[in-house]
Amino acid sequence: MLTPTGEIVADAQRRGAGVGAFNVITVEHAEAIVTGAEAAGCAVILQISENAVRFHHGRLGPIAAAARAVAELAGVPVALHLDHVESDELFDQAAANGFGSAMYDASRLDYTANVAATAAAARRGHAQGLWVESELGEVGGKDGAHAPGVRTDPGEATAYVAATGVDALAVAVGSSHAMTSRDARLDHELIGRLRAAVAVPLVLHGSSGVPDDELRAAVHGGLVKINIGTALNVAFTGAIRHAIQHDAGLVDPRKYLRTARRDMADTVTKALRVLTPAA
Repeated sequence: MLTPTGEIVADAQRRGAGVGAFNVITVEHAEAIVTGAEAAGCAVILQISENAVRFHHGRLGPIAAAARAVAELAGVPVALHLDHVESDELFDQAAANGFGSAMYDASRLDYTANVAATAAAARRGHAQGLWVESELGEVGGKDGAHAPGVRTDPGEATAYVAATGVDALAVAVGSSHAMTSRDARLDHELIGRLRAAVAVPLVLHGSSGVPDDELRAAVHGGLVKINIGTALNVAFTGAIRHAIQHDAGLVDPRKYLRTARRDMADTVTKALRVLTPAA
């Protein structure tokens, strides 16, 4: 069932759990994510990034409509989130396309300009009922605040949240975007200090490269929204590569997309079980 992002995140935070937010590129991604969440019995967030919208010829409507339809038919709560939005025009399309939340990304700007742009976006988003996420600096893989050795300062994070009015903050604690290996190590002492300093839910970007034990510890330490994208693409591409390599005459995409969708769903189920503490 389609559910506001803020409700799903707040419920997870009350339970001391994490909520998985998985990137959607194709309709098969959305179907796989929901299938995996249903198998785990967990709520989930479907994320569509500005990069994914660009892949779809810059048109948000079609992929958003597909993801929303999948969410509405789901047997678990499913939220729709517009991720890493730098375009004001795209950000302002979120609510009308069924999104419950958006991540406004002004991290390429200096601190003062970031605060001004994010605060303005948060005001517009809140007026439309959106739950708004942002970050300080850039996440790893973009040579920014999540690059090796760079971390979010708790005092600056506190001031940033107060100045912008955002509902969640992505923090730099050792993860990096686009990792295909799972050897990232998080700064758990810093996570604790950030949790104590920042009133809003904390978000971990680049979680595909973080091992299970590190993710469990991060959720226990106070991270709530856990973004995962590359791990799904590794499963998706691996399944397709295997199918094509073993059948030179294969031309029907349904035959390999079915396997790819299943492997992505299994990846989602496993991840959600890591993020949800045993009862």
